[in-house]
Amino acid sequence: MKYMLLINAPSADFDNGCSVEDWIQFGKEMQDAGLWVTGHALADLTTATTVQVDSSGQRSITDGPFAETREVLGGFEVIDVPDLDAALDWAERCPGSRGGGAVVVRPIADF
Repeated sequence: MKYMLLINAPSADFDNGCSVEDWIQFGKEMQDAGLWVTGHALADLTTATTVQVDSSGQRSITDGPFAETREVLGGFEVIDVPDLDAALDWAERCPGSRGGGAVVVRPIADF
């Protein structure tokens, strides 16, 4: 079953001390285990643009993410593992889960 690991930081300037090498190693471990499907780090928060369409069909565009929160989505990984427990184990190993970061695990809907 496919799961998405949503890698969140408590703020845009958050630093949990993980190095680029930590992230490269995590990616290699997922690939070596044969479960990695796709994933990307997201560009700086200031490059985000939000689009909304109201009930009349009028489009509005604003700079940045729409959410009124300091939490920042920094990237994602999609993995294919047997069950939720395996997905949670990989989320625990993710450098983004350390030092105040968080990894949200969500199953991918199968339509």
